[in-house]
Amino acid sequence: MPEFIPFRSYRFSPDAGTLTELTAPPYDVLSDADVAHYGALHRSNIVHVDVPREADGPGRYDDAAATLMSWIDQGVLIRDTEPSFTVYRMSFTDAAGRARTIVGVLGGLEVVDEGAGGVLPHERTTPKASTDRLDLTRATRANLSPVWGLSLASGLSELLTEPGEALGSFIQDGVEHRVERISDPQRIDEIAALIASDDVLIADGHHRYGISRIYRDEQREHGGDQAEAARFTLTFINELIEEQLSVEAIHRLYCGIGVDDLRARLGEYFEISPAEVTTADVVAEMDARGALCLVEPGGRLNWMLARPGVFDQIRSLDGAWLEHALADTTAEVSYQHGVTEILAAVDGGDYCAGVLIRPVSLAEIERTAREGLLMPPKSTFFTPKLQTGLVIRPLD
Repeated sequence: MPEFIPFRSYRFSPDAGTLTELTAPPYDVLSDADVAHYGALHRSNIVHVDVPREADGPGRYDDAAATLMSWIDQGVLIRDTEPSFTVYRMSFTDAAGRARTIVGVLGGLEVVDEGAGGVLPHERTTPKASTDRLDLTRATRANLSPVWGLSLASGLSELLTEPGEALGSFIQDGVEHRVERISDPQRIDEIAALIASDDVLIADGHHRYGISRIYRDEQREHGGDQAEAARFTLTFINELIEEQLSVEAIHRLYCGIGVDDLRARLGEYFEISPAEVTTADVVAEMDARGALCLVEPGGRLNWMLARPGVFDQIRSLDGAWLEHALADTTAEVSYQHGVTEILAAVDGGDYCAGVLIRPVSLAEIERTAREGLLMPPKSTFFTPKLQTGLVIRPLD
């Protein structure tokens, strides 16, 4: 089972600005406009390090490292005097209108070899040619954006009920984010022991975790204190139970095939019929009907009900059904979260059609973990997104 350790965090000084001004969503959900927006909020917003844009080419990583060091030298970032865990709570209203609070803990999760067990992927990843995160890690020698892990051990939520030392709170896009420090050795030991008692499933950040593995191996070759620090990576871990998860779907967009050919192939596996439903109601109606939804140009929506028996040998996942149905076609798939975004992409002309899919159930997520299976790429979209900049883990 994986180790989970406290560490001496870097945090923004209370005098540096508000957490609203200084933090940002993770780099991989930010558009260029988003980066510009957060960068303009404050000269010390985390995007100036996590998504460096001031220079082109490899020099931008050196600039990011220099910026990070200047923040430390100027007292913008201050380091904890002792190792700690950080309790992170996110309170929000989910898509069904329910008030929710997700609570987890930020710490250092052991970086294990692929296939070694203990830390498990839950879906196949799409290839990424960019070495951006690896180059940034090498330059800054720090973990900036946390991986999101789900603990299969029971009782973590209960262990985190008691608040720690309050460090700050703020509201971003309707989500209240609160952070608390736990430095009491007994509580640290209890949390670490519980998480280390069972597997951790990676919910979000597979690529970041893979980069941490490459960086760990590089540091092993050099030896020294940095090799020990690189054995772990910054991770937020919460409990794999229904009240601690908010999972939305990542929908599909198709090109490389004509809309008529796509509809004909899908019709071999699904009964397709017009959907007389508004865009606002389509997701709830999909769940009620047990249907997927084909989006065609002009905003035409169509129910897709699986034909009896065609998916008997396929896992009960919408993404897996679509992979099976469109195998051996010329269809090329892209991924997009949000119904309005799918409609806009199809009407924009770059895609012939889209398919709205349903969120993966908690039971299927747990089954994936316990049986060592992998879902298709982009099967789950965990919300809300963790803010970057609340905690920085130095790799020294």
